[in-house]
Amino acid sequence: MPLWAFEPGRPPVGSELGSDTHFDTVLVVDFGAQYAQLIARRVREAHVYSEIVPHSVTAAEVAERAPAGIILSGGPASVHVEGAPRLDPAIYDLGIPVLGICYGAQLMALQLGGQVANTGRGEYGKTELTVGDGGVLFGTDQPRTQTVWMSHFDSITEAPAGCTAVATTAEVPAAAFEDVERGRFGVQFHPEVVHTPHGQ
Repeated sequence: MPLWAFEPGRPPVGSELGSDTHFDTVLVVDFGAQYAQLIARRVREAHVYSEIVPHSVTAAEVAERAPAGIILSGGPASVHVEGAPRLDPAIYDLGIPVLGICYGAQLMALQLGGQVANTGRGEYGKTELTVGDGGVLFGTDQPRTQTVWMSHFDSITEAPAGCTAVATTAEVPAAAFEDVERGRFGVQFHPEVVHTPHGQ
C-alpha cells in the first residue's frame, strides 16, 4: 500500500471531477518543496484526489474541507531558521491522518515534542534504511532493509511524544515514526521519488 493511500480503492480521478460524485481528498501542504507537485501526482495515481495548499492554511480551513488525509511536503529550509515556514499546530488535533515528508516530518516532530538537530552529518542521495518490527507504516510486505532517497541536513533525533520510531539510518535514529492511534506519521526520506523503489 502506498504511504499516501489513506483510504485506498477510491475511483480514478479524471473527467468525473466536474460531476456530483464525492471524492475523498488528500491535502498536500506545500512548504516550498520542489516535489510538492510530484507528491500530489502520486496521490492521484493511488486513485485519491489531491489538492496542494499553502503552509499558511488554518485548522479551521482544513476542517471545513474535511480531507481524508494530510501530507506535509518537504522544503528547502531548516526548521531552526528564523522565519522558517510553520503549520497551525491545531491541525494535528483534528483527527485527520497526517504524513510528514522530510521537512514536514521534522516540523511535525518539533511541534509535537520531538527533537530535531543539526548534527553536521546530513544525508543526500541514496541511503540505506532499516525498518523495525511491529510498525504499520511500512506494512508487512516491504523489505526490512531498503534504499531510500534522502535530502536533509537536520535530523530527527527523537520521535515526537506518543510516536514510535519505526525506521533508522546510520545518521538518523528516527528516520520514520508513527502514532497509529492518533494518525501521525513521518518519514525523513522522500517516498515520492523513483529513487525510493519501495516508496510507492
